[in-house]
Amino acid sequence: MIELLPHVNVSLNGLATVLLVVGRILILQKKEKAHRNVMMATLVVSALFLCCYLVYHFNVPSKKFPTDTEVAPLAARYTYYAILLSHVLLAVSVPFLAIASIYYGLKDNRAAHRRVVAWAWPVWLYVSVTGIIVYLMLYQIYLPKAG
Repeated sequence: MIELLPHVNVSLNGLATVLLVVGRILILQKKEKAHRNVMMATLVVSALFLCCYLVYHFNVPSKKFPTDTEVAPLAARYTYYAILLSHVLLAVSVPFLAIASIYYGLKDNRAAHRRVVAWAWPVWLYVSVTGIIVYLMLYQIYLPKAG
């Protein structure tokens, strides 16, 4: 069951990405209640992702990016590590930014909500999208040769 978690995680990341975009569209359309509901769903999906991610990494050693240049060219490896580094560094901030955004939104403190969201939304979206890219590079595109 643990070996399925990377695939569950990327699905949750994909869903979070879609919800983030839908939430943005809804607030631009001034549909505040729908926006609130979608963003709450995004928080739940992201929290579920974090739980699954932690369960996976407590049970499985890190999966290494292939070093065989026949499998993954050097440029792919550098790209992977650059994306991974930015993803990890920014991912640390997402729970704090997301919770602060939700808190100020629910308290109807629009000025504080907008200030936090100016950072939270693009960072959260970037982390979600780069999580998908990391998964694709690690589990789908650059696979070690069999045997």
